Order: sequence, then structure tokens, then C-alpha cells
Amino acid sequence: MKVYEAVRTVLAVRDFEDKPVHEDAILRIVESARLTASSMNGQPWHFIVVKNRDMLIELGSTVTSGPYTADSAFAIVVAIDRKSRFGISDASRAIQSMVLTAWSEGIGSNWTGWVGMDDVATLLGVPKSHDVIGVIPFGYPAQAIGKGIKKRKQLAQIAHRERFGVSFN
Repeated sequence: MKVYEAVRTVLAVRDFEDKPVHEDAILRIVESARLTASSMNGQPWHFIVVKNRDMLIELGSTVTSGPYTADSAFAIVVAIDRKSRFGISDASRAIQSMVLTAWSEGIGSNWTGWVGMDDVATLLGVPKSHDVIGVIPFGYPAQAIGKGIKKRKQLAQIAHRERFGVSFN
């Protein structure tokens, strides 16, 4: 799948098949995060891959915005070094790389949670020097979803040429 096609068609998936994801695909997803550009090459991130069903259930009950994590094939918990000025930006880019890589292989996902998930950090032994910024559950979509059917503003409403307010079109 071409990158633009992945961006154009990716949708949030919250309902997963009860089917494991092959370890090679998991490796490519994590590797895509590792290879993501990072400001000043700081790489202030850590990625915790969780496949254990009991732990996925625990994550699903801990992250209130992502109870469906309990039904995913695996999840990746993303933590950043609290001292990094670019940690959130860099890790956000890495998360998007993982989401797009997964999607290109037919694997759905969705970002759950947000900064300050101390309960998740404690559960997974993340040191106090780091902040958990997201839990991303992954799995094969349980239902066929319409790729690319999105409710987005028109390009003319959000893109400008040279100066704000000058139509891009």
C-alpha cells in the first residue's frame, strides 16, 4: 500500500477479531516507530508491547477511553522521557508511524489514553522519569469498514497559500 493510500483510508478501529497478529507484523509495527524521525535524534520514547490477555484486560479497564484494548490482539504502550522537550511531538509521530504501518497490513488500531497515565505506568513498571502518553491497541478489524470514508473539512477550509486566509485552491 502506498503511504498516501494508507493516510487516505486509515480509520480508528475499536472492535477486533479474536485472531492473533503474526510476530513479524508486530516487529514491523514497532520497528516503524523506532525508525521515525526524532527532533535532534533524541529518541525520547519507549514502546512496551503487551500480548498477555490478562494484561490487555487490565489495560482495558485502566484506560477509560480504550476499554476495547481488552479485546485487541496486542497493545503498545508508549512512554516518553519527562525531561525531553520534544517527547510528546516525537512519540506522536512514532504512534502515527505504527498506526499507518499496521493499517497497510490490514491491522486496525486507535490511540487511547493521554499523558499522565500513572496507573498504566505503575502496572508496567515504567520509571517515574517517564510519562505514559498513550496505549495503542492493535488487531484485525472485526467488521469490514469503509476505507476512506471520513468526515473531514474541505481543503479550502483549512489550507492556505502563502498567508492565512488566502485560499489554497
